Amino acid sequence: MSRMKDTILTALAPAVWGSTYLVTTQSLPADVPLTLAVLRALPAGLLLLVVTRNLPSQVWIGRVFLLGAFNFAIFWSLLFIAAYRLPGGVAATLGATQTLMVLGLSRPLLGTGIRPASVFAAFAGIGGVALLVLNPQATLDPVGIAAGLGGAASMALGTVLSRKWQPPVPALTFTAWQLTAGGLLLLPVALVFEPTLPPLTPTNLAGLVWLGLIGAAVTYWLWFRGVARIEPGAVSMLGLMSPLTAVLLGWLWLDQSLTLQQSIGAAILLASVWLGQIANLPQRFTNRKVTL
Repeated sequence: MSRMKDTILTALAPAVWGSTYLVTTQSLPADVPLTLAVLRALPAGLLLLVVTRNLPSQVWIGRVFLLGAFNFAIFWSLLFIAAYRLPGGVAATLGATQTLMVLGLSRPLLGTGIRPASVFAAFAGIGGVALLVLNPQATLDPVGIAAGLGGAASMALGTVLSRKWQPPVPALTFTAWQLTAGGLLLLPVALVFEPTLPPLTPTNLAGLVWLGLIGAAVTYWLWFRGVARIEPGAVSMLGLMSPLTAVLLGWLWLDQSLTLQQSIGAAILLASVWLGQIANLPQRFTNRKVTL
């Protein structure tokens, strides 16, 4: 029961992240994605620091900034490049490859074995995402593809290292450190490469509050909590809930169509997420379950 609870709570994070596209396009200014990323990460991180009142020790500062770079600064920067240069479906499909990358990185960094069922679930998940969001007429841009794969690799490495480096503090404190570090790393990049943020409307502010308070502070706390408790391969499969939520919100909120192909893709995606949880159970638990 405890594992099921952890899995459901962790899955809530990418499910909420699926609302990012809707909130961004409907509520936030255009053409300043990195500035918006800073406003999403840094205030949330600082707020959590005020709540937790715990700063990283000298030993942890380097690791925290490295994790902040992989999980936020590098990941979000490459994600925006991919989004600008590729159709959304292509970018989402490339992002789904992080499930395979987590499996590959977990072996040398965590000593975790690679199980065939885990690999099958990851490939099935990528296929489900492709059916869900990919347009057959989508054009491919080499820079965009490189950015998409680089973003997936950054997220995968950040997930695995967040499991490997577990400081002796609660998950909420660890989240505060990483969000603050990621926001601080993004800040100079946004100031140099993007125009000044236009005056914010009440709708803009509401969108930023949602993305910062819920879409960053709460969800990343749930995510890093799950990373500490659930096997990385299982956690990475839960990330596939994000494109599913995005499509469902587009269907419900923006009156977008939902085709038979997308329905099949959604079913395959959900089945792959379920299989990914079973395939990545700890070995001793799996053996005991089979014996019974």
